[in-house]
Amino acid sequence: VDGAAGKMDPGLLLRELGHFRAGYIHTGQPMAVSLTQATEVGTVYQSDEIAAISTICRDRGLPLHMDGARFANALASLSVTPAEMTWKQGVDVVSFGGTKNGCWCAEALVYFDPEQARDLPYIRKRAAQLFSKTRFIAAQFEAYLADGLWLQLATRANETAARLAEAVRGSSRCRLAWEVQANEVFAIVNGDFADEWRRRGVGFYPWPVPGDMVDDVKQGEIISRLVTSFSTTDEEVEEFRDLLAAES
Repeated sequence: VDGAAGKMDPGLLLRELGHFRAGYIHTGQPMAVSLTQATEVGTVYQSDEIAAISTICRDRGLPLHMDGARFANALASLSVTPAEMTWKQGVDVVSFGGTKNGCWCAEALVYFDPEQARDLPYIRKRAAQLFSKTRFIAAQFEAYLADGLWLQLATRANETAARLAEAVRGSSRCRLAWEVQANEVFAIVNGDFADEWRRRGVGFYPWPVPGDMVDDVKQGEIISRLVTSFSTTDEEVEEFRDLLAAES
């Protein structure tokens, strides 16, 4: 479902759901709605935006899933409680991610209605996600959640991303594709300068240009994705800032 700034547009969601005729055996039926928080482009759904999507789900009898691979970054950005970003807005289940915030291969499913989680063990088995020694992965969450460590890590990542974004805004040779709200920075930059970044040791990922931005990205330009983490150092941020200053 399309939408501005990487977010699902409620009106477009309604339109897409309208393509499925309820009760018509020859048409596939939607089973759930899933939103990503923070989004793939580093923006964050506000609480009212989540609630608007949830209302549509309730009206259609669909569960709402939150892909929380960057859950901690979104929460740190909004400065709300986990409850205020999830079940209080109508979210039914969250994929609570730790992998992108310091854990190794650690994700947890959080159901807010125990009845909905009743068949989860069988679903996990059917999806080939039941493997030996899982407890060694799950054990990471004890340290991850202790004393607010998970939010400290996310806050650090968000802060360094904000500083990278500030450097991009101050450069005459690149610009932000989207507002930076979590720990991802998307910069529109000329391909030649992107090559210089690589030569200088900047690690980034070329990002496909979405349809609603084809007029904003000029010929020869690319969208580059830079991601910060808890381990991003102040020195690395300053080196990137100096690189942009030298280009300007």
